Amino acid sequence: MKSSPETPRRPRLALHKFASCDGCQLSLLSCEDELMAIAGQVEISYFLEATSCIQPGPYEIALVEGSITTPHDKERIQQVRRDAQKVVTIGACATSGGIQSLKNWANHEDFLKCVYARPEFIETLATSTAIADHIPVDFELRGCPINRHQLLEVLVAMINGRMPKIPRHSVCLDCKRRGVVCVEVAQGIPCLGPITQTGCGALCPTYDRGCYGCFGPAAQANCTGLVHTLQDNGATKDTLLPLLRNFNAAAPEFAEQSNALENQEETL
Repeated sequence: MKSSPETPRRPRLALHKFASCDGCQLSLLSCEDELMAIAGQVEISYFLEATSCIQPGPYEIALVEGSITTPHDKERIQQVRRDAQKVVTIGACATSGGIQSLKNWANHEDFLKCVYARPEFIETLATSTAIADHIPVDFELRGCPINRHQLLEVLVAMINGRMPKIPRHSVCLDCKRRGVVCVEVAQGIPCLGPITQTGCGALCPTYDRGCYGCFGPAAQANCTGLVHTLQDNGATKDTLLPLLRNFNAAAPEFAEQSNALENQEETL
């Protein structure tokens, strides 16, 4: 009697959390029907959001949510890199420092005093930075939160040993495809759509709101040109600076432009 061939070992998946709101991890759990198919293709070995059953590394794939904000996290992310063949960062916190990177432009000790009754017990860094600022990253999946369909594409791609096919065009193209009238042209609403990567399907412009840049800079984003155009149309520094310093405030393209805008002299 012939023995049956051994079942191939499934790739081991780990999902790590750093400074974040957990929303991107929940996007994986929100995959519902697709999650069962994914679970059949990988062995979920580390995912504290879903299970307390922890298996030590190494792992074939590590998904990382959250930014680096503490000295301990700077050390822990190095171990994540050593334990994983492929590291994929998911969400605005992991790819650009997240909303918490606003402290990069302020005194972080002032935030500690506002939030904690005994700030002397809190050990934190003065900045919130992306995972790629500390370790080599194999792929970045942007969004606040991420698009679950894009997450599925990333996982399928990694399992099959290919690069994920994630679109990099701007939100403006999505507006054109959906027949959404430009909120900047028609209503004078400042909008980051021309410099923001697709991922939401132009959700905000569809409901007469300007794009907030949730998916970070699009490919070859002309941030300077957009800011000058918005200013020519009446937008002020007080309006544009908070728009650029939002979920992806520390993304290099947005940060560079917001710094230039902050230092820009007001003209009459």
